[in-house]
Amino acid sequence: MNKISSKTSFILFFFVIALFLHDVTSIGVNYGTLGNNLPPPAQVAQFIKDKTVIDRVKIFDINPDILRAFANTGISLTVTVPNGEIPNLLDLAYARRYVEQNIKPHYPQTKIDVVLVGNEVLHWDTPEVQNKLVPAMKVFYQALGLSGLKGIKVSSAHSLGILLRSNPPSAARFRPGWDVGILAPMLQFLRETKGPFMVNPYPYFGYNKKQEDFLLFRKNKGVYDRFSKKWYMNSFDMLLDAVYMSMVRLKYPDVEIVAAETGWPSQGETYEPQCTVENAASYNGGLMKKYNSGMGTPLMPHRKIETYIFSLFNENTKPGSIAERNFGLFRPDFTPVYDVGVLKAKQAHPTPSLPPPKTGGGGNKGQPKTPAENKKFCMPKVGATDAQLQSNINYVCSEGVDCTPIQVGGSCFKPNTIRSHAAFAMNSYYQREGRNNFNCDFAGTGLVAFSDPSYGTCKFES
Repeated sequence: MNKISSKTSFILFFFVIALFLHDVTSIGVNYGTLGNNLPPPAQVAQFIKDKTVIDRVKIFDINPDILRAFANTGISLTVTVPNGEIPNLLDLAYARRYVEQNIKPHYPQTKIDVVLVGNEVLHWDTPEVQNKLVPAMKVFYQALGLSGLKGIKVSSAHSLGILLRSNPPSAARFRPGWDVGILAPMLQFLRETKGPFMVNPYPYFGYNKKQEDFLLFRKNKGVYDRFSKKWYMNSFDMLLDAVYMSMVRLKYPDVEIVAAETGWPSQGETYEPQCTVENAASYNGGLMKKYNSGMGTPLMPHRKIETYIFSLFNENTKPGSIAERNFGLFRPDFTPVYDVGVLKAKQAHPTPSLPPPKTGGGGNKGQPKTPAENKKFCMPKVGATDAQLQSNINYVCSEGVDCTPIQVGGSCFKPNTIRSHAAFAMNSYYQREGRNNFNCDFAGTGLVAFSDPSYGTCKFES
């Protein structure tokens, strides 16, 4: 008995140690796909699983190729229903069909933990859509339950534009109107369903040269909140505590907070001098150290805030300034832009950072060439709604393109989703019409990609 007990204790000891070591070296990451040179999802999933310590991934749509790629990897996924679907989700029958077509075929092989209904809806959308957000979340949660998917949580991600003020954190509050009209009912729903309140804290957007060390997790004098009598040594903690205090004012301090997006770009325009490899490595490196320490914030000292770095890759077709296209930890060929400890030990580079790729003239000089550069495909953009994509299908098929492969029994009918069918139809039209960029515009819902989306018996023209 003593021998068995000792052996059992020995195994349990190392099991607990293994769990602890895994916990302190993991981190989440946002996997954006606004690039025409990004590797296929299957390669991305394998890279994350084999080469990195990343154990959670957040995506900005419900891309079936990505969901299939992460099947049986053990990596947790947070997926996003596009903002344009929110009005449709008030109809339970529609929500059930959406779940049956987009979520259920992939679960539980793909570990979908959270479905976000919209992204930064209060920041970007109209009051009409904003007021439908919480009801849509409730209906979607009901649809998941009716489909037998009771282990999946429902939430929505918010920019910190939801705050009326954030400094000092002790005086923070949500914007009037949104506070009791939208956020209080949402927090009540999250409390009842044990879902997380997802926020996107970006110290980068509050850049001030005088506070650079404070923003970048470097050694600094700190900032004192005279009301709470707490010292802050970085801006990230201040922003999270501002969210927390805003929740306290609505009497929802118990709802879990998740940092759904945060990061720093490694390159920018001439008027964005704060965008450097050194600063990006400092911010994300400091973020990793803080996360791995297990320490919370001054007002939440015992909470380890689940955190997702933005982003996995530099995305070369993302609109906006150069900075918007250079938030990535990695380039499309999987080489790190800089190393902050995301790579597993045997994969890590001895130097703390790598130089960014050169920009300007010279075409592809000095950069790894994209495989099969002569192959191009037309794919739906991440933010395109099902209604827009169905319109694209209708147009293409009416123009004489062969759409039989996406009809019942066709080689590309499965998965039976609008996005999957639209990808095939849009690409077929693009190839037939001469592969010009404007043939893939589709009123701003298409983009040219270089990764072959073919699968099984479904072959895409190129």
